Amino acid sequence: MAAASTLSLELERIINARHHDPFAVLGKHAIAGKEVVRAFIPGATEIAVPKTDIALKRVDDSDLFEWQGDAGRIPGRYRLEWKTGNGITQRGYDPYCFPPQLSDYDLHLFSEGKHWHAYRFLGAHPHEVDGVAGILFATWAPNAERVSVVGDFNSWDGRRYPMRIRGGSGVWELFIPELEIGVLYKFELRNRQHGTIHIKADPYAQQYEIRPNTASIAAPCSEHHWKDTQWLQTRHNSDWLHAPLSIYEVHLGSWQRTEQGEFLSYRQLAERLVAYVEEIGFTHIELLPVSEHPFDASWGYQTIGNYAPTSRFGTPDDFRYFVDYCHQHNVGVILDWVPGHFPKDAHGLARYDGSALYEHEDPRRGEHRDWGTLIFNYGRNEVRNYLISSALYWLEEFHIDGLRVDAVASMLYLDYSREEGDWIPNVHGGNENLEAIDFMRELNQATHELHPGTLVMAEESTAWPMVSRPAWLGGLGFSMKWNMGWMNDTLEYMKHDSIHRAYHHGMLTFSQVYAYSENFLLPFSHDEVVHGKGSLLAKMPGDEWQRFANLRLLYTYMFTHPGKKLLFMGCEFGQGKEWNCESALDWHVLEYSYHQGVQKLLTDLNKLYKEETALHFFDFDYQGFQWIDCHDAPQSVLSYLRKDDNGFAVVALNFTPLPRVDYRLGLPSPGHYREVLNSDSQYYGGGNLGNAGEIVAETLPWMNQPYSVSLTLPPLAGIVLKTRLAGISHQDG
Repeated sequence: MAAASTLSLELERIINARHHDPFAVLGKHAIAGKEVVRAFIPGATEIAVPKTDIALKRVDDSDLFEWQGDAGRIPGRYRLEWKTGNGITQRGYDPYCFPPQLSDYDLHLFSEGKHWHAYRFLGAHPHEVDGVAGILFATWAPNAERVSVVGDFNSWDGRRYPMRIRGGSGVWELFIPELEIGVLYKFELRNRQHGTIHIKADPYAQQYEIRPNTASIAAPCSEHHWKDTQWLQTRHNSDWLHAPLSIYEVHLGSWQRTEQGEFLSYRQLAERLVAYVEEIGFTHIELLPVSEHPFDASWGYQTIGNYAPTSRFGTPDDFRYFVDYCHQHNVGVILDWVPGHFPKDAHGLARYDGSALYEHEDPRRGEHRDWGTLIFNYGRNEVRNYLISSALYWLEEFHIDGLRVDAVASMLYLDYSREEGDWIPNVHGGNENLEAIDFMRELNQATHELHPGTLVMAEESTAWPMVSRPAWLGGLGFSMKWNMGWMNDTLEYMKHDSIHRAYHHGMLTFSQVYAYSENFLLPFSHDEVVHGKGSLLAKMPGDEWQRFANLRLLYTYMFTHPGKKLLFMGCEFGQGKEWNCESALDWHVLEYSYHQGVQKLLTDLNKLYKEETALHFFDFDYQGFQWIDCHDAPQSVLSYLRKDDNGFAVVALNFTPLPRVDYRLGLPSPGHYREVLNSDSQYYGGGNLGNAGEIVAETLPWMNQPYSVSLTLPPLAGIVLKTRLAGISHQDG
């Protein structure tokens, strides 16, 4: 009686879709020398085993069917045939006659937080068991009472395909035979504590529907044939510390669009964007997040699918084509990656199994008040595993050359952008997020160990020490750090009218106090041209001529200052309006000479920066820089040397609209100097004032240098001099 009562309870839990282990009831079982086959198919009127005389009988008035008989009559892998109320007959293998598929080793590594390739078994993958093809589904939901696969193949009915729990791992799995790739699916989860039902997209899905639809897609195995072997070999052996790095930051949805205002596809973007980047001379493209996101206006920073290129522009293989095309044309690809937070959308990670699983329960640790997003719980092994596996996924599956990690400061500090009392100190009473720090170190160790030559860059705006120093030395292990201090000081200085700049001279010179404490990248990013900040051109003071001259001067300063370079799209031709993600850039302004001039200057700056090793070899080392004069605040002039082991370039910058005629500049060596770049050239839209021909250094000590020259410093302009022929000069005067 006890056994029968227990069995009845088990059957009832199947019928009510509350059973944590449906394989204990459904499928084929040996009981007291007999075989029992059970199947639960809502809507079925009769169920049989094809090619036998076996028919399953309905249990009471439920949709559960059962057969009992002699052992050996039903094979290990058997099909069922059933009819529905509308008379349709369907047939398929019973998923509950297949054994567990995930290995204990994979589950162990995942639980330890050490499975760096969790994406290979979690999610939805083509799979074959005993010659039967299908899809293997798996998801992590330790606080669920029941998890089911739902999709267009079972009318989104959570009763139809409940999954099996794999011990204490919290991982659920189900192999659905004969299910074809490309189906839409989600997971339906019932919470163990309060019985709430949650229908979620797959956190490990590798493809999604186009928004506003939210289903995951069982993605096919890639059929792309990579042609970038040479690029990858060169990258592996690269000395990136001493190489030029000039990044063009791009939002794919608004760089260009079709004539109808529609998005370009990944393949269209590959051909148009790469040709443009090659022409202007950038070494890399950095993409604002292309991981799947539901809301266009988030620009990708509120990510739902950390393993899926957005379907807005095509399929995962289309994105592979994009990256491959870039590499074949010697253009690197960096991806903006967002491990700091995630949105609250109902179909996403938020309260995934009805509990605070990926996030913290306490909003003082688990929520960004300013952004309305949730914070990952970096203290959970499986959450760290989810993120690190995602980083490696992009590097491995899409050959991405590097990641720009968004909002690192928000991860480092528990009190980031919080009021007093709205945060919880760490175990030592401090405001450092110790779990996040460990996560970032592990992330950087894993990426650098498995993929040498790839870069991981931190968008970090505080004075946290050793961000770009190895973890084994106590650093965070990033390759580079965005120099937000330099960016803010420089733009604030440039906003001042030239008559006031003499009083703010230190905003330009201060960067040398800390310039080599990190591996710095100089960013003029999308964040500086949105939310009412205006475009870079609009920040420049003065009349039209002065604004363009100031912008050209700003870029000359940027490309001659130590540090790698990043410029957001549109800035390279002086777009007048601030960026609008809902429309293409204002390409029509290139009909005007001033905008053409800015674009030509950027092209020549990129060329000079790449070809003149003194401008990039020691970007991260004090050996690469020497002041000639940093004290000429009254005239708002800066002058310095950029150096390598074989020579130097001379840079002089005039931040006023007054020409400095007969300006004597100290030099370290004698010889003939040539002006190899002048941002005031008429070729760039300037006034064409400068130093035509060669200039001979005199034996006249000046500015603590043994030699000197008399120069004309053009207004609101920068010049670069070399002792040997280099670069391009468009100075005609």
